[in-house]
Amino acid sequence: MAIKGLHHINIGCRARDLPAVEKFYGEALGLKRGPRPDFPNDGLWLYSGDHPLVHVVVRFPDDWPGIDAKHSSYDHAAYDVEGIGVFRERLTRLGIEFDEQNVPNAGFQMFMRDPVGNKVELNFPNEEAADVARGTLAAMQFPDHVKR
Repeated sequence: MAIKGLHHINIGCRARDLPAVEKFYGEALGLKRGPRPDFPNDGLWLYSGDHPLVHVVVRFPDDWPGIDAKHSSYDHAAYDVEGIGVFRERLTRLGIEFDEQNVPNAGFQMFMRDPVGNKVELNFPNEEAADVARGTLAAMQFPDHVKR
């Protein structure tokens, strides 16, 4: 028995959050909406190639206040990616705030939040991170250890 990798994450949201969640994961991460089983709740599946990597489901009423660090045990989902320059440009163009860090033995990472407050981590090969100082920490990931 062995874990082979991340199969999917499931994000709960309000019905009105669906367009913003689809836009974030589509435009920021390049995922595409694809087929989804006929479940009783509304939702969508977002694909990386032919794999439904992010499942989004309407689970909360319209008056749900949203996820934040005080109301969720979900911390983040991490994606194995490449192309730091492309992601930096895309996130900046889209107005998505992100933090970066380059931790020895952990690699180069970017952190951001999706429209319903979930933290998203992108993991890049270290050889792509020549212009980011090794040993840096992201304020979003380590708020008590990094000054903004």
